Amino acid sequence: MAKKNFKKGRTVKELQSYISEDEKLSIRHQCELIEISRSTVYYKSVGESEENLRIMRLMDEHYLDHPTEGVLQLQDFLFLYGFLVNPKRVRRLLRKMGLMAIYPKRNLSKLGNAKYIRPYLLKGLTIDHPNHVWAIDNIFIERLWRTVKRDYVYLHPAENGTELYSGLKSFFFYYNTQKSHQGIGRITPQKLYGKAA
Repeated sequence: MAKKNFKKGRTVKELQSYISEDEKLSIRHQCELIEISRSTVYYKSVGESEENLRIMRLMDEHYLDHPTEGVLQLQDFLFLYGFLVNPKRVRRLLRKMGLMAIYPKRNLSKLGNAKYIRPYLLKGLTIDHPNHVWAIDNIFIERLWRTVKRDYVYLHPAENGTELYSGLKSFFFYYNTQKSHQGIGRITPQKLYGKAA
């Protein structure tokens, strides 16, 4: 019972600190007394590999400008730098760095106002060339403007219209030519639609 009380509330690291090579008791006996594995005394944690450190640095720098991008987009970003990493590895390194994508939480408790709900008239239509259709009030364009606001406008409040215009121009260049999109097979819009233009 005394041993259990001694261990209660103590971490393995703290318990390891009680082990001493200068004691008359052997290391093995000391470990048995405080009920920890002898292997934990000799275990030295291994730091991250050079490759993982480079990956973490790239993700950290990218996160400063694009804090809303998640695991899959960061995986695509790293691929551009020649790193073939799986989502599990990206997620583990992000957690180690304490980084998490900023995104709005789902809100399913509120329904849209019924008088503003309209049928989607383009359903089933094959859109196969530029300017075939224009969209101003459906889910796709709403998602685009949500992304613009969340990924740029809220993060970089403009002082005036000129600054906003310049910033949006840069953002849309990134959005169309560098940012991968899951809805189109994790490629850039330029790569998908450039051939049709």
